[in-house]
Amino acid sequence: MGQSSQTLVFGLNYPPETTGISPYTGAMATGLARRGRQVRAVVAHPHYPEWKISPGYGQWSLREKIDGVMVHRVRHFVPERPTLVPRALAEVTLGLRQALTRWGRPCAIVAASPALLSSAIVRLRSLATHRGTPFVVWVQDLYGIGVVETGQGGGAAARALRGIEAWLLRSASTVVVIHDRFADRVHEDFGIPRERIAVVRNWTHLPPMPVADVGAVRRAHGWADDEVVVVHTGNMGVKQGLQHVVDAGRVAHERGERVRFVLVGNGAQRDELQRRIDESPTTTQIVPPLGDKEFAEVLQAADVLLVNELPGVAEMAVPSKLTSYFASGRPVLAATDATGITAQEVVAAEAGIVVEAGRAEAILDGARRLAADREQCDRLGRNGKRYKETVLDETIAIDRFDSLLDNLTAPASVERVH
Repeated sequence: MGQSSQTLVFGLNYPPETTGISPYTGAMATGLARRGRQVRAVVAHPHYPEWKISPGYGQWSLREKIDGVMVHRVRHFVPERPTLVPRALAEVTLGLRQALTRWGRPCAIVAASPALLSSAIVRLRSLATHRGTPFVVWVQDLYGIGVVETGQGGGAAARALRGIEAWLLRSASTVVVIHDRFADRVHEDFGIPRERIAVVRNWTHLPPMPVADVGAVRRAHGWADDEVVVVHTGNMGVKQGLQHVVDAGRVAHERGERVRFVLVGNGAQRDELQRRIDESPTTTQIVPPLGDKEFAEVLQAADVLLVNELPGVAEMAVPSKLTSYFASGRPVLAATDATGITAQEVVAAEAGIVVEAGRAEAILDGARRLAADREQCDRLGRNGKRYKETVLDETIAIDRFDSLLDNLTAPASVERVH
């Protein structure tokens, strides 16, 4: 098979990173390779959510083969604190490294956003050297909305990011989004024709969960049988607003209620959250990132699974943790904007309840209300599993992406492996 049949994927995050969009980029690339495509991914070294390059990585350039995908890693600037300007610099340096690599003659180019700025730089390179090659932007987060909703930038910075995002999406052959609400925003905000927008839902990136020994898992983590254990997983960043969860644990302690909040993962806000935990008594604890097996066990051992968002976050992203939550069969508590995408997803799945974002008492009371009704918890858990199996199926998602690439590259009569 010739080099012209290669699908070239550009992204920031890629396995072995286990959180954020990395599992989706990795699984999509692997899935396309298993369907007969030559896939090459040009990505950063693993560094998220710790914002520190993982041991064994960090070379100027590194090539490795992972699950049939040729992965080319390039070194870029990794900020210690990913605030707006350092994070922008990180994306620009990544984009420049990606643009200056050898691309060959790909039949299609896929850029995963985030990162927006690196994707825009890659698009500029493609217009200069590969203008006739279909260019797909795969939107996991809406950048411009995110900057506004999380309060990380405004004025000129927000307008500039929105302008770059508009140009990138309008210039793409196809824009792939992960939710119908994203499709609406892309169409209405940026004027992208509906026929150039495709919805490909994210899925759970965990293998099927074997039934956990809940008692053993809880004992291993020091959780008592009579405690209500509320678990939040994933990135500890600004948009998660996890300071309100620490406060909920403080309220629980003050009331003498047996409700424990467990934050599993890492991120830019972790140290600040730990400082808040250490300042005064709270029932909140932080657990480092877990391997897939331990992660699945913790989800099943929880009484309630929490997705928490900063007040005002409504349209920027669909939390990837929801797919794993649904797969676990446990009820979901969503502390978020009642009109936002996250709330819509939980309600559509009939897998949990929604409470007001940013209110510690609402988080605590929601957790107690769920845990008090075992029959409701079981029903919500079953609903989440069914939603995951029917709406959030990995095979369906990757088949759809593969078909989309087929349609875009059909005129070139791309050779496929059978």
